[in-house]
Amino acid sequence: MTGSSFEETFSDEELSRIGTNVMIEEARAIEAVASRIGGELTRAAKMIASCRGRVVVSGLGKSGHVARKVAATLASLGTPSFFLHAAEASHGDLGMVCPEDVGLFISNSGETPEVISLLPYFRRIGASVIGMTGRASSTLAQNSDILLDVGVDREADPLGLAPTSSTSVQMAVGDAIAGIATKLQNLKPEDFAVFHPGGSLGRRLLLRVSDLMGSGGDLPVTRVGARVRDALFEITSKGYGATVIVDESGALRGIFTDGDLRRLLERRGVSAMDLPVEEGMTRDPRVVLPDRLVTEATRIMEQLEISVLVVVDGEIPIGIVHLHEILKAGIS
Repeated sequence: MTGSSFEETFSDEELSRIGTNVMIEEARAIEAVASRIGGELTRAAKMIASCRGRVVVSGLGKSGHVARKVAATLASLGTPSFFLHAAEASHGDLGMVCPEDVGLFISNSGETPEVISLLPYFRRIGASVIGMTGRASSTLAQNSDILLDVGVDREADPLGLAPTSSTSVQMAVGDAIAGIATKLQNLKPEDFAVFHPGGSLGRRLLLRVSDLMGSGGDLPVTRVGARVRDALFEITSKGYGATVIVDESGALRGIFTDGDLRRLLERRGVSAMDLPVEEGMTRDPRVVLPDRLVTEATRIMEQLEISVLVVVDGEIPIGIVHLHEILKAGIS
């Protein structure tokens, strides 16, 4: 940069308008390509979904960055794929490519030498090629089994020179292919979770209520007929802010929470401590099964504005799960 008075040259409103226009232009470019590429997009996705090997995604420069992301997205959604650096490929990395693979080559000009040099090898071993390029008359376009025409009228940056609209379109088309392939492969959220076992994403998709519930000696239990003071002891000693109420057979009859206690004290005063717990318990509490996803339990608690759920096996309470424990586990 030259000078140090750029803040005096443009107002915040003008700068905001420039940034907004970039995003608008990129969105228009994506919409324009989407309106003309449907059939080829479907063919490409079907080829990828039925691939018996891996999807080899390659590009160079900004298109290379996009290619790396597209490969990662495909792998994330269950399609075996990897990024092949176009410049490194001819120095030994082509040995990773098999006849059963599908090549997805990305080049805006369709003439990137390093990308074009991959074509003879793929042709020789019999691997299929999908070309994503902005020029339908280019070498890449003419030598691809399926052409994805991602040409744009202009780039979105103020100079109209930097890869902006073109790379946004490439990224969007890559995501679209991955989305269609996911449907064709009938991928389920549980399958997706297998590829993302780490972090909060994996925890949200894989964690069951049984993994977080307090059970056994940690489950606060009070029998019908016990005094409120006994229920209070169970609440405070187990730390869940509630105790389940069971009958003589162990079947669930209600729940008594610290909120129920406050309301009972407001009505009856300190004498409430000697009342039977059923005087203040919540009957027919909301329950959840142990094999349900923790995310489902969270949704129930948020909808009902409660912080605890009883986990049951038939009519028998086997656990209790608290919203605080869920949040502590990094699930929201």
